[in-house]
Amino acid sequence: MTEGPLPLPARGMPTGDVLARLRALRTSDANWKDGKTWSLVYYAGEELTELLKAAYGEYIHENGLGPMAFHSLQKMEADVIAMAAHLLGGDGDVVGNMTSGGSESILMAVKTARDLARAERPAIAAPEIVLPASAHPAFLKAAHYFGLKPLRVPVAADLRADVAAMAAAITENCVLLVGSAPSYPHGVIDPIRELAAIAAERKIPMHVDSCVGGFLLPFVRKLGHPIPDFDFAVPGVTSMSADLHKYGFGAKGSSIVLYRNRQIRRHQYFAFADWSGGIYGSPTMAGTRPGGAISAAWAVMNHLGEEGYLKLASTIMETTKALMQGISAIPGLCILGRPEMSVFAFASDTLNVYALADAMEARGWFLDRQQQPVCLHMMVTPAHAGVVQSFLSDLRECAAQVAAVDPDEVTGAAALYGALATIPDRGAVQDVVLDFMDEWTKVKE
Repeated sequence: MTEGPLPLPARGMPTGDVLARLRALRTSDANWKDGKTWSLVYYAGEELTELLKAAYGEYIHENGLGPMAFHSLQKMEADVIAMAAHLLGGDGDVVGNMTSGGSESILMAVKTARDLARAERPAIAAPEIVLPASAHPAFLKAAHYFGLKPLRVPVAADLRADVAAMAAAITENCVLLVGSAPSYPHGVIDPIRELAAIAAERKIPMHVDSCVGGFLLPFVRKLGHPIPDFDFAVPGVTSMSADLHKYGFGAKGSSIVLYRNRQIRRHQYFAFADWSGGIYGSPTMAGTRPGGAISAAWAVMNHLGEEGYLKLASTIMETTKALMQGISAIPGLCILGRPEMSVFAFASDTLNVYALADAMEARGWFLDRQQQPVCLHMMVTPAHAGVVQSFLSDLRECAAQVAAVDPDEVTGAAALYGALATIPDRGAVQDVVLDFMDEWTKVKE
């Protein structure tokens, strides 16, 4: 690891050498293409990947900030938003914008709720968000950035939002109520209809974070799976977020934020009329908006259509069912809650699951480690359809291996994660995370 600045190469490298070096750099990365990674990448095969590359490449230089210059991007974004609104139970009044990802979509929804309250309820000096403890940390990031107080409410025994506790947490300063469809940690859908009814009664906005499920749940429901109400078909839902680069299978850097109507969305925008560089307007957090992310999203939605998405959803759900049944059959392991789609977590009362994750990682499998409660997380894509039996076989063997080890002798990453998960001083844990992030941008030899 090198300290200090790194000069540019004195002479440029030939294209072939650059690409060869680039490919060499990724040799230690997680193996997602072969279905060995259970998070971060939503892969649906090479045919779709080639389409994404081509569509993104067509607009690699264009800027979505300039709709007057790039009319085609304006049309494609409008098409994507309209299709997403239809998919998520919206009527002709539902509007939205594309963003760079779920976090930006959530940031926009929180900022919009804050500014809506400023306009309609100016007496609120200290705005608050009420959200279940399982809600994505992007809401806490938004509160941190925009000066709101987050009120995190413990979830119920079924790991879903506790409706009564959420209602009790609402004060006159609340500017947004939040629910997830589904929550990422456990894959369960919060009681959106009940939460939205409370929001409507109290006259506060209600956001549904469907970043993971927005482009899968509608198709899972059409396949006959029981999916509770979660979208704009529910009265009281005023905004939603859904990621195209997750189960929409778009290129990375594409999500949407939707609003019940234009009057709400207007509070999302930023405009400045007195700059010497001209009148400036920006719909989302970003200034420059990559045209490739917009064109790739438009291309994949039109290429797959309802039929293609249904086919992928069928594969995903069949794979998920096989995995959950297989994991439940392994002594000591159990699925948490009742997941409605293809993200879920499993835990154990007898095994150190962090040690289990280490053992699986030694065999090339990458599982996310979670806490409160301690568990391992899985996100299923079409790439996993062919690895179910090999994964379950390795998991069974690794579980037996971990069961034979004295818990006091656990070392490595499992010991570190276990310690971090149980340290009472969570501020100290945050400092460890900050120190870790400080290392990200140090140049490595």
